[in-house]
Parts: sequence; C-alpha cells; structure tokens
Amino acid sequence: MIIVTGSAVMCDETRAEMTAISIAHSVRSRGEPGCIAHSVHVDCEDDDRLVYLEFWQDDAALKAHFAVPESIAFARRLGELAEGRIAMQVHPVAGNAPGGA
Repeated sequence: MIIVTGSAVMCDETRAEMTAISIAHSVRSRGEPGCIAHSVHVDCEDDDRLVYLEFWQDDAALKAHFAVPESIAFARRLGELAEGRIAMQVHPVAGNAPGGA
C-alpha cells in the first residue's frame, strides 16, 4: 500500500477555488482503480492550510493516478493558487488498508 500526504496554503482570495477543486479532485480520484481512500481536510490548527490524505493499492495505481489528465490539471491549478510550495510525501507501507484487519 502507498500513503500520500500533502498540504497547500490558501489565502482569502484563493480559498473558495482551492477548496472546490480539491474536493472535486478527491471525489474523482476515489473512482480510480487502486484508490482505497482519497480526502482533503482543513487543518484544525491552521484554517488556511488544506491537508490531503490518499491511500493507494500499490505504486502502479499511484503512477496511473499521477498520469490522469485531470490530476495533472488539478496539480497545475493548485500550484498557481497556493501560497508558497505545495508539500507532498509518498509513504510506501506494509500492511492493510485503513479499517483492515
């Protein structure tokens, strides 16, 4: 399994669009083969920060996700809107999916 974590910082002018495109991206991504979970959250300690959490079946599924034109367009637009750099970390892990035994 692969876990992807990330974050992006919003400002008042970009908050609505960043939130909307992030939710749409998560909803769309959940339907991709190999996607176990995909979500976006507002940081409870910094409400200008969006936090992304993704669980993928394997590296092939994640690579396929990164190659989807809509994913490329989302990343490009998010980069244009975000304050500073977008953070992203990829964590290969052994074990079961969330909620698994």
